[in-house]
Amino acid sequence: MSKRDELIEKYADDLRNKCKMEPDMDLLTKVTIGCGPAIYNSDSSTVAGSDPSELETVKKNYLMKKLGLADSPALMEAIHAVINTYGQSERSKYRAVIYYMLAKHFNKESVYG
Repeated sequence: MSKRDELIEKYADDLRNKCKMEPDMDLLTKVTIGCGPAIYNSDSSTVAGSDPSELETVKKNYLMKKLGLADSPALMEAIHAVINTYGQSERSKYRAVIYYMLAKHFNKESVYG
């Protein structure tokens, strides 16, 4: 099993056990691949849910650039909702899991073809 496959399994496990949702493995795989080499770096593979600048980066680079959403208060509300679903006390919030939940939240699965 490749390192990426191991990470995808870890992300699926987080979605099932921490977020209480059954992952669409095809979409999760595509989101993970879309994260690129960031998933292999311990710092960039996670999102600091309490860091406003980190959340702003998720909003600008993922929601607006990747998913093509217009800037609005709803974007940050969605990010906070996803962070709450993941669990505020959860220390490691994986970027791929956050992005997966945001893509689902905005019904933007089609971005991943």
